[in-house]
Amino acid sequence: MPLSPPTLHLLCGKIAAGKSTLAARLGSRDGTVLVSEDAWLGALFSDEMTSAPDYLRCSAKLRRAMGPHVSLLLNAGISVVLDFPANTVETRDWMRGILGNTTASHRLHLLDVPDEVCLARLRARNARGDHPFAVTDEQFRRFSMHFVAPTPDEGFTIVVHDENG
Repeated sequence: MPLSPPTLHLLCGKIAAGKSTLAARLGSRDGTVLVSEDAWLGALFSDEMTSAPDYLRCSAKLRRAMGPHVSLLLNAGISVVLDFPANTVETRDWMRGILGNTTASHRLHLLDVPDEVCLARLRARNARGDHPFAVTDEQFRRFSMHFVAPTPDEGFTIVVHDENG
């Protein structure tokens, strides 16, 4: 049994800000499980996702399945790194709902990284081909238009990270 209460780690940042890199680091801790949206979407829906509306539809399905599962993990005393983008108020409301079904603590990790750094990382990631999804500069800009940084009045414990981690 873990000595400290379980923690739900949430990640907020634009595409290629370093969310998955931070998630992997946090997920390597003892008593912690990493749940990656990209990995699950790639495994379950990769052939169905060719547009932003497809992503929204498939992501919503995945959230409906994962929310109760993550709550069960937390209630079993296991910390969870939820590598889903907490980039909108709506998504953070879903994450708050997960927490509401538990007694777990939480940390909302905000990756505050300039767009030009994200785009450089994105282009390098696309060139390596080691990510389940290739994202164009135009798609980055389109998704970034919907990004809303969390505010203290949302009630989350926010931990800010810059481009250096």
